[in-house]
Amino acid sequence: MSAYIIFIREKTIDKEELGLYSQKAPAGLAGHPVTPLAVYGTYQVIEGPDVEGAAILSFPSLEEAKAWYYSPAYQDALKHRLRGGIYRGIIVEGILNNGSEKDEQ
Repeated sequence: MSAYIIFIREKTIDKEELGLYSQKAPAGLAGHPVTPLAVYGTYQVIEGPDVEGAAILSFPSLEEAKAWYYSPAYQDALKHRLRGGIYRGIIVEGILNNGSEKDEQ
């Protein structure tokens, strides 16, 4: 079942740290089946407090999403993102077979 990681940037604290993150993050993608679906493009907040942006990444499974997030290469980049801003991040599983509850095999 597919999985998605959603990052929401609430506030920028240090642009230089975010710059370092931007330089290091691509190396963390190597060897992982990740597809960026949205990366800090135009957005509109429809509920809750304002944010500075969001990114959505797609993975084939929850396990693949966690393997990428906790990989040494991404963790090396992550420390700069966390120093550079206030973020929220979640991993959420997708829906099986167009919304059905049972996976056909």
